[in-house]
Amino acid sequence: MPTTITVVGLGSGDEDQLTLGVWRRLQEAEHRYVRTDKHPMMRLFHDNKLSYESFDTIYEQMDSFPDVYEAITTQLIENAATKGNVIYAVPGHPMVAERSVQLLRERCPEHDIELHILGGESFLDQAFTRLGFDPIEGFQLLDAAELKSSLIRTDLHTVIGQVYDEYTASDVKLSLMELLPDDHPIVIGHALGVPGEEQILTVPLYELDRTPGYGNLSLIYLPRSSDDALRNRTFERLHEIVAILRSPEGCPWDHEQTHLSIRKNFIEETYEAIEAIDNDDPDGMREEFGDVILQVMLHSQMEEEVGTFSVYDVIQSLNEKLLFRHPHVFGDTDANNAAEALANWDQMKAEEKQRKGIDVSQASQLDGIPPGLPELMKAYKLQKKAAKVGFDWDTAGPMLDKIAEELAELREAIASKDAEEQAGELGDLLFAAVNAARFIKADPEEALARTNQKFKKRFSYIEEQLRISGRTFDHTDLTEMDRYWEEAKRLP
Repeated sequence: MPTTITVVGLGSGDEDQLTLGVWRRLQEAEHRYVRTDKHPMMRLFHDNKLSYESFDTIYEQMDSFPDVYEAITTQLIENAATKGNVIYAVPGHPMVAERSVQLLRERCPEHDIELHILGGESFLDQAFTRLGFDPIEGFQLLDAAELKSSLIRTDLHTVIGQVYDEYTASDVKLSLMELLPDDHPIVIGHALGVPGEEQILTVPLYELDRTPGYGNLSLIYLPRSSDDALRNRTFERLHEIVAILRSPEGCPWDHEQTHLSIRKNFIEETYEAIEAIDNDDPDGMREEFGDVILQVMLHSQMEEEVGTFSVYDVIQSLNEKLLFRHPHVFGDTDANNAAEALANWDQMKAEEKQRKGIDVSQASQLDGIPPGLPELMKAYKLQKKAAKVGFDWDTAGPMLDKIAEELAELREAIASKDAEEQAGELGDLLFAAVNAARFIKADPEEALARTNQKFKKRFSYIEEQLRISGRTFDHTDLTEMDRYWEEAKRLP
């Protein structure tokens, strides 16, 4: 006789849900095990004097549900090996939200154990009936213990199972609040289909974990919604909108655009986003970041239309790059500080090039800097790359001497009145100043941006003082303006 484990489903609570075949197997079995005896069906066991062992003590011994299911699986396999044939009864249907059954499916073949599974009515059967929805309309079943906001689709009927207590309900609430308004109606179901015990409640989302009654037979139901306000929070909706705009039936202007025609828009939107960042303007950032994303969507949609790639390919490439370049987060490499993390990043970038067949040994150390960068930023990046191979000042003294040298050469060029030489020497001076910024770990773009803001504020003070006195710039001179300037410098 082969060693066997027979798994049977007890239904979701009411004894009328138990199939005749399962009941016969339970009556005939010599060794019965139940995952938990905290189930209405156990009354039937007691009434018919069916002996059994439950695994409830394992729940008390283990720190997590995964550990519980591992221990149950191990014990069942050991018991089957010694007793030959055992029956294992679980609530609902064995193939719905039963991790221990999945583990048995994986491990029984390794131990030469035959596994037989007999279905039963699952809690989903009662959910469809009692909550009144047809899963063919679009349906998803999620585990409260593994719930993430990214899994939730508001355009599908959603049942969240394994809501054992208020703590689990609180975790569910926090995940849902990332997508839904605080007062969005949520349905709670307790003991669906069990006479005298069933409860169906509709509560606002913020009260989800303030409602008593959660237990082994509880679930949370989110009816599907066609509310545009919810759809508009999804990436899929953005992709759909951009595709419509670019279609022949969409917006004529969007349909006519090319990569080249909206290239300048990308630059403009990026600078507007940077302005919002500089102004520490959250509302501005929210809007401008959206405009930058729109540029990515439009360019990706153009390529999707000709079949080269889609925005999902862009996302995949980005995710893979982030995973690959952060082995200290997603792999087994360590990084104790930002410098070590950056070193890992550079190392993985070099390995990426090798995988793509790029001969790193023949490449210049200065490769990889976009030619379209603003020149101040480009100078900073050139110097950083050169510094990585030791082409750098060791102390500030020689670097400051270099600035003084370049300034003296600019003075000579100005005296010579050679415009070409003057421009060249000015460039050398700016390059040396960028080197100073890098040496003191200051970004030259950011430093200049602060100075620009400071200049604008002080010059605005001059304008304000002239307006107060009823004058314009035609009625003042440099001496007076310089006096106002000095006053502005003393202001907080």
